Amino acid sequence: MTGLLATKPRPADVPALAEAALWQELELTPKPGLVDRFNSGAHRDMDHALFVRSIAAITPWFSRFAELGSAHADKPAAEQLRIIRPMGIACEQAMYAATNGVNAHKGGIFALGLLCFAAGRVKNVSADGLCCEVSNICSGLVSRELAGRSGQATAGERQYQQYGLTGARGEAESGFATVRKALDAWSGRSLHGLLLRLMAINQDSNLVSRGDIDGLRYVQNYARELLANGWDNQALLDMDNALIERNLSPGGSADLLSVGWVLSQIK
Repeated sequence: MTGLLATKPRPADVPALAEAALWQELELTPKPGLVDRFNSGAHRDMDHALFVRSIAAITPWFSRFAELGSAHADKPAAEQLRIIRPMGIACEQAMYAATNGVNAHKGGIFALGLLCFAAGRVKNVSADGLCCEVSNICSGLVSRELAGRSGQATAGERQYQQYGLTGARGEAESGFATVRKALDAWSGRSLHGLLLRLMAINQDSNLVSRGDIDGLRYVQNYARELLANGWDNQALLDMDNALIERNLSPGGSADLLSVGWVLSQIK
């Protein structure tokens, strides 16, 4: 783990960057409401050691996603989700086996897996090019899997029906528009700053699941206040305590932080 943090992968090596991004996200401390080196945030079924096991289980798959994308690069973008999904499910199963059934990185597998897959399809890796390719691969995903369904069986479907939130599907279909917006406003100096910018604008489905729309707005407003008025380590610790007290975990923003780190390293 220490070696991963100390060694910066070559910019075009997206699978290696994706692996490093998960370590960067985990080790960032304090991380309000989230698992870090200090505590488990608002989670009772997760801790730092569990995340270490999860990362070790899923990162070997990132190069496989890229190889799969390369093998099918000649096929139209519209056919790619059908190709990548079985491997995505297998990667999730590896995670669940390592965590005894706890969902530590499902969102990260989805987002980073798509980035790695897209990297295998494009000739020249760039941040904009990867985002565009992911958007093409996921074109129509929200309309097919959220808007096109009458039932409300999943949390994602319920949130779409109630609030119009598109979650991880919408973010991927947009080519990670939320991440790119946060990166544009980020100084590049502190990952805490990028996390706060993501929390301020991300329509985080994890927060809605735990605290309804009021929980989402609470975290967004809290992050915006810190960005506007300044923040330090103590302010982050105070926010951590506030989110833990309210059982709020901005897990969606944590996933996007990993995506943002990868894109920033490529740029």
